[in-house]
Amino acid sequence: MATPVLNETPTQTVDAGAISALQAVLRGSVLDQSTSGYDDARSIWNAMIDRRPALIVRCAGAADVVQAVRFATANALPIAVRGGGHNIAGNAMCDDGLVIDLSQMKSVRIDRASRRAWVEPGATLADLDKEAQAFGLVVPTGINSTTGIAGLTLGGGYGWLTRKFGLTIDNLLSADVVTADGELRRASATEQPDLFWALRGGGGNFGVVTAFEFQLHQLGPQVLAGLVVHPFDDAERVLQDYRRIVASAPDELTCWVVMRKAPPLPFLPDAWHGREVLVLAMCYAGDVAEGEKATAELRKLGNPIADVVAPVPFAAWQQAFDPLLTPGARNYWKSHDFIDLSDDAVATLLKAVLELPGPECEIFVGNVGGAAGRVAADATAFPQRNARFVMNAHARWREPSMDNACIGWARKLFEAAAPHAAGTAYVNFMPADETDRVEKAYGQNYSRLSQTKRRYDPSNLFRMNQNVRPAN
Repeated sequence: MATPVLNETPTQTVDAGAISALQAVLRGSVLDQSTSGYDDARSIWNAMIDRRPALIVRCAGAADVVQAVRFATANALPIAVRGGGHNIAGNAMCDDGLVIDLSQMKSVRIDRASRRAWVEPGATLADLDKEAQAFGLVVPTGINSTTGIAGLTLGGGYGWLTRKFGLTIDNLLSADVVTADGELRRASATEQPDLFWALRGGGGNFGVVTAFEFQLHQLGPQVLAGLVVHPFDDAERVLQDYRRIVASAPDELTCWVVMRKAPPLPFLPDAWHGREVLVLAMCYAGDVAEGEKATAELRKLGNPIADVVAPVPFAAWQQAFDPLLTPGARNYWKSHDFIDLSDDAVATLLKAVLELPGPECEIFVGNVGGAAGRVAADATAFPQRNARFVMNAHARWREPSMDNACIGWARKLFEAAAPHAAGTAYVNFMPADETDRVEKAYGQNYSRLSQTKRRYDPSNLFRMNQNVRPAN
């Protein structure tokens, strides 16, 4: 008989004595709704998320996580896990349950000789980059330095170095994880290999990771990177040439496309501020001189408004988009994977740009493949290895009165683009209302994930995520 799934809401009230007993065994702290700092602690990147957990346990180490999991189980409390708090779906918070807050666990340790990095789950990409780049080393991660390493890794990990070094999960060597039974386990290719397989793309479904061990690669500190900004009137022609060029580009070269109303960037003429533009954002993960040759054809396209591609510290390039993704705005995303950008797909994207509902809304097309595409679909839980592009309709706004317009725009684009897409999805880009897409997102790997879930979390304790339910 299958273990019954826990209730979606708490079944009992936790008394003050139990909370005091929990605090006594922690190095970290427990916050409740009467505690100073509670409201700050429940605030996360997406301002649409306004949840009020019963307790927030700010963990100082793995032992605190063990105690928190055991406490939640004993008191029938649902669990949410907070790393960087950057996830679009807002799964870092829950109502009336217990939040395991890892944001204080930010240690990064680099071993230059073995090219290994040990990273705690509260670290951001900036924390890891600053430590690793001091030695000219990198882990391939994302494109926004305020993103948490934990959520990014567990969902897969796309970014500027994906084509050269693979996804973040392709560089994960081991993980320490507290499973639903409150035990701390080590998962690697030789220890708990089924759990290790599931952690690489399966999200937070299988436990709370308290430490990641990554393979490091030599890169930087200087790379060739930057933006080329085009008038939107030239977008169709630029995109047609773009897809031809990147089809034969070396793995070292990654070029993403951003289409939006131009923000007031200092290198853009004032006349272009607030007007629709197409931006080619490129990074060459190798020798700068070779990068100049590899980016030349892309930089010759059309009649750009600005070209600010230049040698730059890699850690600085990782922060280039941070000002456009600060906390406090309302955000809603819809995403598709593409094998190719067909003419019809391009036309659909261009039409949506002309319908942008606000100045912070945008469409980006990530250029992936390369090394990540040469990993077998069943080698990790992350299955969509044949995607060459990932599209995100990023609706972002400030006033609740704009909710319907901005969410509606993203959903309309998603539906229009669906016939041209691969049918899979990147779980880190999926909002909370896409629970029906989870099985499709994992495709052929879903059954194995569900079986692994039954082994490590049969009662679905860890369900504040893009949830994989335990097999019957």
